Amino acid sequence: MDHRPPRTAIIGAGISGLTAAKMLKDYGVNHTTFESSDRIGGNWAFGNPNGHSSAYRSLHIDTSKHRLSFKDFPMPEHFPSFPHHTEIKAYLDAYADAFGLLDAIEFDNAVVRAERKAGGWEIEDQAGQTRHFDLLVVANGHHWDPRWPDFPGVFAGEAIHSHHYVDPSTPLDLTGKRILVVGLGNSAADITVELSARALQNKVTLSTRSSAWIVPKYIAGRPGDMFWRTTPYLPLSWQRKALQLVAPMLGTDPTSYGLPPADHKLFEAHPTQSVELPLRLGSGDVTPKPNVTRLHGDTVHFEDGTSDDFDVVIYATGYNITFPFFDPEFISAPDNQIRLYKRMFLPGVDDVVFIGFAQSVPTLFPFVECQSRVLAAYAVGHYALPDRAEMERVIDADQRVHAGHCTDRPRHTQQVDYFVYEHDIRTRELPAGHERARRRQPSFANLPG
Repeated sequence: MDHRPPRTAIIGAGISGLTAAKMLKDYGVNHTTFESSDRIGGNWAFGNPNGHSSAYRSLHIDTSKHRLSFKDFPMPEHFPSFPHHTEIKAYLDAYADAFGLLDAIEFDNAVVRAERKAGGWEIEDQAGQTRHFDLLVVANGHHWDPRWPDFPGVFAGEAIHSHHYVDPSTPLDLTGKRILVVGLGNSAADITVELSARALQNKVTLSTRSSAWIVPKYIAGRPGDMFWRTTPYLPLSWQRKALQLVAPMLGTDPTSYGLPPADHKLFEAHPTQSVELPLRLGSGDVTPKPNVTRLHGDTVHFEDGTSDDFDVVIYATGYNITFPFFDPEFISAPDNQIRLYKRMFLPGVDDVVFIGFAQSVPTLFPFVECQSRVLAAYAVGHYALPDRAEMERVIDADQRVHAGHCTDRPRHTQQVDYFVYEHDIRTRELPAGHERARRRQPSFANLPG
C-alpha cells in the first residue's frame, strides 16, 4: 500500500500561513493556501484589498529587526532597527520568493466554509468549488475583526476604529478637529502622536481604561528588546519582579506624564512602546483622561467627573479572534478564549492546526516559525499528540505560566512568552511527541494513497 502525507489546506497567506507553508514544503507535504486577497502579507500588506490590514501609513513595527527575523531567513542588515511596514512587506515578499511559496497560493479565493467530515475536511471556496483535505491549517490572523467598546449613550460625531485609520486625511479629514483616542496600546500611542502634530491644529485627548506602562524603544542607544530575554531556568514571576525594580529608572510610570496610574504591575499587561507619546503629553499637545463613562451627543463624560466635546472618536480597542468559515457552535473563540494545546491543537479535533493565534512577547515571526516546525513534524507523523486528558491538563498549566499573571482582558487570553515557549517546544515537546509517534501509528503518516 502506498503512503503519502496528508492533503493539506492552509487558510491565509499572512505571516503565519507563509511560515506554515514553508515548513510543510520542507517536509515534502503538498498543500494549498487559500488567500482572500490578491497579495501575500496579511496585516502587513498596507491597503490590503481584503480589508484585513490594520497597517496605517506611518506604521513602524515595535519589535526590533534583531528579534523579529526568522531564524532561517535573517532580515537585511541595511534595514533600520524598527522597519517601516513597507520594509516588512518587502521582507515577506523576499521570503516567499526565496522558498518558492507563491505557486501553492490561490489568490482571491477565500475559504467560505470549512466543515469536518468523516476522513477529513470539506472546504467550500470563494470560487464556489468544494474541495476535500485531510488536514486543515488555520492561519487567518487575529488582528482584522475590530473590537468596539460598549459605552452608554450615543455619540453624535464621527467614530472609527483604529483598524480603519490610514493617515490624518483618510478615511476622515482630521485637520483642525477635536479628537478623542480611546485606548493605550501601541496603535493608540502612534495615532495620538501623529494627530497631535501642531501643523494639524487638532485638539487631541487620550482616554484609557486601565492605563499602561510606557517602555522606551531605545535604551543606551540600542533597541530596548536587545537588553531583555527571559530564561526558562528561573520562574517568570522572579524575572518580572527584577524588571519592575529597575523600571522607574526607565521612565515607565504613566503618572509621570499625567496619565492615570496603571491598574496592574509592569508586564501584567502589554506595555506600550513609545518614544514620542511621553513628549507629546509633557508638552501639552495631548490631554490625558481616564475611561469614558457616557456618550451624549458631541459630549463625552469621563470617570474623573469631567467632560468635553469632540468631533471624532477613534477607538483603538483591539480585535476579536474570529473564524468566519467555521460553524461557531463547533469552533469559536468567545471573548478571545480558545483552548489550544501548545496554542496549536484543539483537543478532540486532531486534523486541524492553528498557527499564530497568540500574543507572543517579545516577537511573533520566530514564534510562528517554531509552531510551524511542530506542524510539519505532525503532518508527516514524526510528532504525535498526547491523549485528550493530558492535553487539557497541559493547556491549564501553560496558561498559568504564560498568562496567569495577566489582567483579565480579551487581549491577554493568548499571551505567550516566546523564549519560554520555544525552549519548551525544542527541548521537551518535540522529543516527547517524537517518542509518542514512535510508540503508536501517527494520525497522518499512513494514509492510503
